[in-house]
Amino acid sequence: MPVVPADPTVLHPIPGQPRVVLLKPLVTSPLIEVGEFSYYDDPDDPTAFETRNVLYHYGPEKLVIGKFCALAEGVRFIMNGANHRMDGPSTFPFPIMGGSWAEHADLVTGLPRRGDTVVGNDVWLGYRSLVMPGVHIGQGAIIASGSVVVDDVPDYGMVGGNPARLLRRRYRDADVDRLLALAWWDWPLEHITEHLRTIMSGSVDDLERAAPR
Repeated sequence: MPVVPADPTVLHPIPGQPRVVLLKPLVTSPLIEVGEFSYYDDPDDPTAFETRNVLYHYGPEKLVIGKFCALAEGVRFIMNGANHRMDGPSTFPFPIMGGSWAEHADLVTGLPRRGDTVVGNDVWLGYRSLVMPGVHIGQGAIIASGSVVVDDVPDYGMVGGNPARLLRRRYRDADVDRLLALAWWDWPLEHITEHLRTIMSGSVDDLERAAPR
């Protein structure tokens, strides 16, 4: 039979399931970059992802999400625009209220910034997990439901809690290095399709044997 990959340009990839959307064909903001087949699942309105799930996104920092990521209902990203000053007696952002207060805009525009928020490839973000500004989540990581991710997550790390802490690595370091070198998410779609069972349930050795030559 011919090898027929799934279509990364379809907004709703699962027939009869409007709650699931592929993010790459959905997002329009130049501040959000998403790789192919990363999806968001929400029974309410998944198409509102940019406004309901990416919060305080005034730029210039970007949200970058890799390929083949699974985002469960209620996953949210807090961007740098949510920050307030904490070096004075009050954290209230007076200048945004207008009037003469607006003359002091530098007090809110000059806040320290943590840079882009980056989610690697093949990352699973659990139900209602929250990612804070500037966090980098490594390849193949798993974020437990309800986690508040305040620090970077290593490749193939599993984190959970508030604040999220590293629970364990999915593979030993040597195998993580092998997986990163294989980078199956960059394989041609036809090759991924042909070796889907190995990618989903095989060993690292199996994956190496299946890699394109």
